[in-house]
Amino acid sequence: MIIQTAFLGDVVLATAIGEELHAAHPDWQLDFLVRKGNESLFAHHPFIRKIWIWDKTHHKYRHWWQLCRQIRSARYDVVINVQRFFSTGLLTVLSGAGYTIGFDKNPLGFLFHRAVPHRIEPGIHEVDRNHALLSSISPFTQAFRPKLYPDVSVQQRVAQWQQMPYCCLAPASVWFTKQLPKEKWLELLDRFPTGLRVYLLGSVGDRPLCDWLKKHTRHAHVENLAGELNPLESAALMAGARMNFVNDSAPLHLASAVNAPTAAVFCSTVPAFGYGPLADVHFIVETPETLACRPCGLHGRKSCPKKHFRCAWTIPVEALLHTID
Repeated sequence: MIIQTAFLGDVVLATAIGEELHAAHPDWQLDFLVRKGNESLFAHHPFIRKIWIWDKTHHKYRHWWQLCRQIRSARYDVVINVQRFFSTGLLTVLSGAGYTIGFDKNPLGFLFHRAVPHRIEPGIHEVDRNHALLSSISPFTQAFRPKLYPDVSVQQRVAQWQQMPYCCLAPASVWFTKQLPKEKWLELLDRFPTGLRVYLLGSVGDRPLCDWLKKHTRHAHVENLAGELNPLESAALMAGARMNFVNDSAPLHLASAVNAPTAAVFCSTVPAFGYGPLADVHFIVETPETLACRPCGLHGRKSCPKKHFRCAWTIPVEALLHTID
């Protein structure tokens, strides 16, 4: 069992572990534990057997205890914990698995059978960090890419939007300092080639932002699909796009998992943290200025600590436009 109950993008990146284990041990039965809402990523997956779901929104710890007992009864041979939090560390220890693996930064890592160093260094991607967890059970020396499997029904669902050349744009992020300002996205849309359609992607919560962009842009062919597609459907649509414009957020990793062309915008964070795009065709777009305050943290923030947000406002829209030349 592979444990990754964090956000959507983290689960997408953790699929690389499943890819590697399946290649190394095709006879193994592989299961995932994810937070409620991320299970749709594995719909009709060709080799993931079971998805355990932790509902963190209703009776979080009561559900955790129920899961713990059920997982212990499953008698796993191996449990791989990709996270560094106490709750999943305790679940790993109590799983009763014959072999437990996780990062040394987990508070209970000292109780795992194997605790692997977690390093955030330039040149080390998150998939490389996760790959290190498998060093004792996999013969492969390089990390696999994350991968999603949109089935025929998903492909048929998105085919209606693929009749003309198009790009996808996912303008939102959970964190303010990871999100290019809406005025910048609007400028991009206004200058978009007239022959390309643009589909705005995101969750239900992102729909107001996408509505604002559609209402104010001068581009004639913009459609708001935020909240209408689940993550797997969004990934399938992104796979056929001429270019996908994303922040440093989950849609970036959806694009990587279907090898879709990606223009990734980095505002307060930097690719050196290990969350950059992995698609064969990708571009990293960031400020040309050297800012002493950037990066201002490993993760995004709710507001710019310096109040000027120059890491975003100084990003030239031309750099985004050039990705579709």
